[in-house]
Amino acid sequence: MSMTTPPGWYPDPEAPHSERWWDGTAWTAHVRAAQAPGSGPGHQPQGPGGTFGPPQPHTVPMRPAGPGPGGSGNKRLVALAVAGVVLVAAVATGAVLLGGDDSGSAPKAAPSSSPPPVPPTADPKNSATASPTATQDATVLEDQLNGITLAVPDGWVRATSSLEEGATIYTDETYDCPAGGSSLCRRGRVSSLAANTSATTAEAVAKEDISRFAEKIYGEDTLGNRPHGGIESHKVLKSQNFAVAGRAGYLVRWQVVTGAGPGGYVQTIAFPSPAGTGALMVVRFAFDAAPSAPGLEVMDEVAASIRPVGETTGGGVGSSIGPS
Repeated sequence: MSMTTPPGWYPDPEAPHSERWWDGTAWTAHVRAAQAPGSGPGHQPQGPGGTFGPPQPHTVPMRPAGPGPGGSGNKRLVALAVAGVVLVAAVATGAVLLGGDDSGSAPKAAPSSSPPPVPPTADPKNSATASPTATQDATVLEDQLNGITLAVPDGWVRATSSLEEGATIYTDETYDCPAGGSSLCRRGRVSSLAANTSATTAEAVAKEDISRFAEKIYGEDTLGNRPHGGIESHKVLKSQNFAVAGRAGYLVRWQVVTGAGPGGYVQTIAFPSPAGTGALMVVRFAFDAAPSAPGLEVMDEVAASIRPVGETTGGGVGSSIGPS
């Protein structure tokens, strides 16, 4: 009996779940999913020798190097697959190029929907101008921390330097300091701030603070400079109780003689703050003794203008209530 296997669909030796066509002499490139026995056109229900089912292992031909897998047929399949990949890449490249403009440049990115960054707000202490904001009154200095306001004299401005203590106003123009080394001396200044002392009465606070303040302005400042040549002597002009912002306070005024220049006048008023717990605060004054400096009447007018924040009429007018 001849052992030649007739043409038909048989289990693929390398893929048991598929069937490959055997043409009677060699495997072909035709493959299909495995079929149930007796189903599908061209299916060979009987193997060699009249048995049903696929050929027996000894009769299934070994995979030849001809048109079946591993031979030239397989190479053709690989070549077709490579050609397909190349075609897909070419189509994708063409789509990208067609998406650009006529000049051949790359397509422009869509504009961002994010809002532009908001510029940082300038630090008011380091601002280059002394102009008040739209909500500020140019004629009033407001110390929110300590709860008071006071009048700003004509020709004065708010301080813009972060080196100043508290809320400060001073004369707009500067001049060359008498002892040299700086051109930032001013004829007058007023500051409002919390008292920095362990003293517990307005009188004690005022007497302690004026000594410290006089040294800072006409003696040696916080940077170690002596713009007025230092203080050579001082004279007490006033030391008395003083009603301010509706509260009993204390006022001390000195005249200082300096090593250079005309010297000046310094004054401290200490009183309980209208804000918060009513801790003691001070308002400091420093006026040069030069003819071009503001007069002492301006010092008195500013002291008399001190009021609690929000109080626009009546009360809070500074006035002497007699010496201590």
